[in-house]
Amino acid sequence: MPAHASNIAIPVLQPASRRRFWKTAFYRKKVVPWLFILPILSLNVAVVAGPAIASIYYSMTDWSGIGAAKWIGLDNFRQLFFHDDSFRHAFRNNLIWLCMFLTVPIAIALITASFLAPLRRGALFFRLTLFMPYVLPSVIVASIWSSLMNPDRGIGAQLADHGIHGLDRAFLGDTRTVLGAIAFVDNWHWWGFLMVLFLAAMQNIPPDLYEAAKLDGASRWQEFRDVTIPGIRPTLVFMLMMTSIWSFLTFDYIWILTQGGPAGASEVLSVLVYKNAFQRFEAGYAAAIGLTMSLLVGIVISIFLVLRKRGWEI
Repeated sequence: MPAHASNIAIPVLQPASRRRFWKTAFYRKKVVPWLFILPILSLNVAVVAGPAIASIYYSMTDWSGIGAAKWIGLDNFRQLFFHDDSFRHAFRNNLIWLCMFLTVPIAIALITASFLAPLRRGALFFRLTLFMPYVLPSVIVASIWSSLMNPDRGIGAQLADHGIHGLDRAFLGDTRTVLGAIAFVDNWHWWGFLMVLFLAAMQNIPPDLYEAAKLDGASRWQEFRDVTIPGIRPTLVFMLMMTSIWSFLTFDYIWILTQGGPAGASEVLSVLVYKNAFQRFEAGYAAAIGLTMSLLVGIVISIFLVLRKRGWEI
């Protein structure tokens, strides 16, 4: 051993220094991170958590939105579930809307993505073209399609002038067709977004799986069913969940095109909330409807959480 090694002093922390060290480490690991997220956390509490908690209280009051609220307990929910025909009608329209959006745009997006996935030349052009409707503001899209569906000067009228009848109808003014017409407009803008997501997921599937399927003599449909769908299952299931949630929250296209008309034929829960809160000045009743919508969305999320615990790839 070198002679000078015995002269090296090993520092020993005194109890006070040791406590100061641990306090400093605790402050650095536990306190400082919370200080960084405190601004956005405060904003979230003020904008999201605070109103959400307040809506629970106001849903049990008779409140016009101005002044003091009168506590009435569960009377709003009793009226909502047992006596309000407009709520049942709006809820039925939401279910119809949900069925349309879980089938048509997802099917179109899957088929289109499966055709675009093998492309190498011009793939970016097709993706941008099909995705472009999604980035357009809903006000512009709704205005364009409102003009195109006009029975006097729209596409149907132009075709009728050339002897092709059947589309020269007021689709947005007919109680039998209005909900489907609005869903068509919303689908037109929505399916391109789904297509881009599915296409990105398909391109992450190993090519070896397709080569093995071809060697086994699989047809194009069998490749799609046995290779593509299992390969994109996490993305597909996640978008099914998000589409279900957004279907209960839909508002913009319905309000811009018809405001829930004619005669409430296109009225959904979100439109009913808006009308009760800002037109009829029944903010307490509107809060009860909004809370019911939140519970419906929570049920959808719970279903997918249960499926995930049972082994689904989500």
